[in-house]
Amino acid sequence: MIVEPHSLSRDFPELKERIHSLKSDAHFARLQQEYETLDRQICRFEEGIEHASDEEVERLKMRRVHLKDELYGLLKG
Repeated sequence: MIVEPHSLSRDFPELKERIHSLKSDAHFARLQQEYETLDRQICRFEEGIEHASDEEVERLKMRRVHLKDELYGLLKG
């Protein structure tokens, strides 16, 4: 099963320029890096490349949602 990553530019194509401009902001860049790392890890679990308990995967997904919400707030702010 191929899992599509949840990149910010894919999920928010209308904010692509804003995403690029905020990469120079240290706080935004740190959050985006954490988000992308977490997203890649979740994709590996979902594809069966790596294994984790269902509870661990759900915990990671919740963290990804919180990061995405925070990043979206910065993008819209």
